[in-house]
Amino acid sequence: MPRNPRALLFDLDDTLYPLRRFRLSGFAAVSRHVARFYGADERQAFKLLVAASRGPRRGKELDLLIAQFDLKLPVTELVRIVRGHDPVLRIPPATQQALRLLGRSWQLAVVTNGIPAIQAAKVRALGLDTLVDTVVYAADYGSGEGKPDREPFLEALRRLDVRPAQAIAIGDDEFADIFGATRCGLRTIQTREWRTGPRGRVSICADAVVNHISEVPAMADCILPGRLASHAA
Repeated sequence: MPRNPRALLFDLDDTLYPLRRFRLSGFAAVSRHVARFYGADERQAFKLLVAASRGPRRGKELDLLIAQFDLKLPVTELVRIVRGHDPVLRIPPATQQALRLLGRSWQLAVVTNGIPAIQAAKVRALGLDTLVDTVVYAADYGSGEGKPDREPFLEALRRLDVRPAQAIAIGDDEFADIFGATRCGLRTIQTREWRTGPRGRVSICADAVVNHISEVPAMADCILPGRLASHAA
């Protein structure tokens, strides 16, 4: 039986898994580093980083760690640890289940912003290479700034040999994911499972908004039924 010509283009961070898990993995790597080479208490360092990430010092956690432990090192050293460590991540069971279900009748791609080497490490850790057909690292295409550039989305469609009318983009960010895909002619679903409040504004451009990835299979079929995709082909 020929495969259904429909495609789903997923964002990665805060769409297929919570980005906070990568931050926690990075904090753990930093804590081990400062304990091993600078004599800091690993457990206390980790607790400080996690607490700072939940408060007004969010985004300045590494600077706070250096100040609190009086570490004689540049913050760039710790940034390199976060960026270069092998992340300890686990794909959420609901994500795995949804991707396996969708893979029966859709072609699947991941289109992700961020430094390609870091994103590739996340993909490996999550085991996504066995669950999707292709992964596009957006910074490698177009201006190099990533989504909402059109080129990363179009590259995914090119690899899957699917037209924009046959595809749906799924992501949490109203600008990078929803606006970027819309300007390419794709339908869109915004996910809000891990992006709520001020950080996860509801897009007025999205064709649908879901609160959990388990809702995606049914919603995608409503937006682009198989018979319509076959006709569009």
